[in-house]
Amino acid sequence: MSTDTVGLVALVEDDADLRASIAQVLDLAGYDVRTFAAAEPALPAITAEFAGVVVSDVRMPRMSGIELFHQLRARDAMLPVILMTGHGDVDMAVDALKHGAWDFLTKPFDPDALVAAVGRAASSRSLALENRWLRALVAAPEASPLIGRSPAIARLRDTIAALANAPIDVFVEGETGTGKELVARLLHSSGARARHRFVSVACAALPDALVESELVGDGGGEGRVIAADRGTLLLDDVDRASPLLQARLTQIAEERQVRPAGARAPIPVDVRIVATGGDGAGPGAIDPALFYRLAGVQLRVPPLRERLEDVPLLFAHLLDAAAARLRVPAPPLTAEVRRHLAEHRWPGNVRELAHFADRCLMGLDGSSDTEPSADGTLPERVAAFERRVICDVLTETRGEVARAIEQLGLPRKTFYYKVQRHGIDLARFRRASA
Repeated sequence: MSTDTVGLVALVEDDADLRASIAQVLDLAGYDVRTFAAAEPALPAITAEFAGVVVSDVRMPRMSGIELFHQLRARDAMLPVILMTGHGDVDMAVDALKHGAWDFLTKPFDPDALVAAVGRAASSRSLALENRWLRALVAAPEASPLIGRSPAIARLRDTIAALANAPIDVFVEGETGTGKELVARLLHSSGARARHRFVSVACAALPDALVESELVGDGGGEGRVIAADRGTLLLDDVDRASPLLQARLTQIAEERQVRPAGARAPIPVDVRIVATGGDGAGPGAIDPALFYRLAGVQLRVPPLRERLEDVPLLFAHLLDAAAARLRVPAPPLTAEVRRHLAEHRWPGNVRELAHFADRCLMGLDGSSDTEPSADGTLPERVAAFERRVICDVLTETRGEVARAIEQLGLPRKTFYYKVQRHGIDLARFRRASA
C-alpha cells in the first residue's frame, strides 16, 4: 500500500451544474474526483479504507451532509469531511466542526480556497493512513526479526533460512549499525544449533595478552571456543582483530580443536563460526589464510540508504519497541518525521534510526533535533550537530547526567551551558528513564 499521496476526492452535491463545476476545479488541481448526486449512494462507496477526502454539500434531500458526516465519522473518525454550506447553515457547520468535521466553506467560495482546504485534508489523510498501515504491519506476526520488505532484505532472509542447518562457516559484512550481529544470531537460532550456546568474541577489544585464556581457557575457566561447542561462535569485527588473534583463529578454524592449559590432549569442538566485518572487508583487512577459511558463504547486510523503502516500517517497529520498554504510548507519525525518514541518508543505519525513534518518543521529533540543515550557515550546522550528539548520549545514558558528561568528555559547567544554549530538556530524558 502506498500512502505517499492521497489524490482521491468523493464529491457529494445534489446540484448537477455546481457538482460539475466543482469536479472540474478539483480535476484541474490533479485530484481523482468521484461524484455523487446524493448522500445515499455515496455511503456504500466511502468505506473506512477510503483513501481520500470527502467534500459534501450540507442541504440535500432525504439525507443531509451533516447526517452523512456523522455516519462517516462512525466508520472512521480520521476521515476528513469538508462541508459546503449556505449562509443559513453556518451554525450547523460550526457544530459539525466541534464534532470532528475537517472544514467548511461558505457558498459562494473561491475555487482556490476549496483546493487549499482539500490539499490540507489530503495531507492529513495520507498521514493517518500511513500510521494505520505501519501499525498493522508492526502488529502482524513476522517470520523473522530482520524487518523490511525490500528485495535485498527479502533475499537475505531467504538465504539465512537456507543456511540455517548448513555445515558451513559464514562471513557477514556490512557498515556499522546495519545489524550484522542480528544476522549471526538468526543463523544460529534458525537451525539445530539453537539448542546450544551462541558465544561472541569481540575481536577488536581483545588484547593479545588475553587471546589464549579467552579463546581456549585456562585453569580458572572455560574458553569461549569450548563454550560454543555444538553451537555458534561469533567473531565480531574480525577485520579489526590483531595479527596474533587472527593467527590463533586461523589455527582453530583449521583444526577444530583446542588444548587448554593443563589438558592432556586436544579437545575437539563442533562449532559453526560466523564472522562479521566492515562493508567490503576481505583479504586486504583480514589475513587471507583466515578469511578464506571463514568465508564459506559471504552475506552482505545492506545499509539503510540502499533500502529506504524499509525505513518507515523499521522506524515504526523501533518506536513501538521503545514505547513498550519505557511503558509509554507510541506517538503517531508526523509530517516532519515522515519527511526526515524519507530524506535523511542514515549513515549510522539501524542504530541511528533507533536513536531517532527514542527521541521521537520523548517529543524531540523532527529533523531539526537530529540533523544539521543543509541550507544553514556553518555555525548553525555545527550547533545542530552538537545538539544531536548531546541528545544521542543522553538517550544512551537514559538521562544520567554524570555518565553523559563522562562520555562527552566535557567539564560539568560546559555541559550545562551547552544544554541551556541548545534548549535541551534534561527532564524529558529522566522521565523516559523512569
